[in-house]
Amino acid sequence: MNVDKVLRRSIIRQVCAAVGLIALGGKSQIWAQSNYPNRPIKIIVPFAAGSAGDIMTRLIEPVMTRRLGQQVVIENRAGGSGIVGAQVIKNALPDGYNLVMGAVSSHSIGPAMRPTSLPYDAQRDFTLIGLATKSATVVAVHPSIPVKTLPELIAYSKQQPKPMGYASSAIGSSNYLAGEMLRLRGANLVSVAYNNISQGITDVIAGHVPILIYTVALLPHIRDGRLKGISVVSEKRLSQLPDLSTTAEQGLPDLVANSWIGLFGPAKLPLAIRDFLSASMETALKDPSIMAKLLDSGLEPSYLPPTEFEAFLARDLRMWKDVVIRAGVKTED
Repeated sequence: MNVDKVLRRSIIRQVCAAVGLIALGGKSQIWAQSNYPNRPIKIIVPFAAGSAGDIMTRLIEPVMTRRLGQQVVIENRAGGSGIVGAQVIKNALPDGYNLVMGAVSSHSIGPAMRPTSLPYDAQRDFTLIGLATKSATVVAVHPSIPVKTLPELIAYSKQQPKPMGYASSAIGSSNYLAGEMLRLRGANLVSVAYNNISQGITDVIAGHVPILIYTVALLPHIRDGRLKGISVVSEKRLSQLPDLSTTAEQGLPDLVANSWIGLFGPAKLPLAIRDFLSASMETALKDPSIMAKLLDSGLEPSYLPPTEFEAFLARDLRMWKDVVIRAGVKTED
């Protein structure tokens, strides 16, 4: 059975049966769509060109274009850690032609850091189409620090007269909050947040800051010995560095801080269109050549279908809100 044909027929039945009124912003509009898609589909990447989300979206675009039968057009609209681009899609028509490749910053940490001023509800104002990739957080130290695991690092930090600095991305990033999660578990740490994390990496390699918490972009420096890998703050080991143990293996099973990327549409997107888009993205993520390129760039293909993505996002939101509250992180409201 041709899955594409079944999905297209389902779209036609669903929409034609519902040709009528759809409430949007208090106004009723007639909306009929019997042959989706019949024009290009835009995916907003709410981050700069060259970012992880941008790389991932451009890698899967050719396969999605082929599977959907229409050109997928990528538009970078950076700002506010992904919030600016996400807001554009929150206000778009739910017709399947305007989507956003959201991320942990726009849909989990954003709500945690801006509990009252965020211009959208991360769950209610979007249709979740599918989780695409994860990127694990890595804890590394300067080679002179005499520890090999996170429990050893926590114990060592407690012996120091002053808090040990950890370099991370800017305050509110998943890397920064991972450090706060360690601090909640007794580590004597203080944040050294960088707007340009490459400078943070340089400072740790030079020994100016002892600890570094960042993504798998650290792996080349760990492999060449300029940094010492301590742990992967994730559920499973990295395929790119299988010898580096996870937090769970080191006795901290509840310490997980993944970055992630996923596809969203506006709220009230017809389910058949949602599922067609999700299946198209799944096909792209499972393409062997794309999988290899994603892994090379530090991204782990981690497809989840819509309902599982919804459950994943709900858990992630709860976790980051809890971290922000318990760590006393100053919110932006």
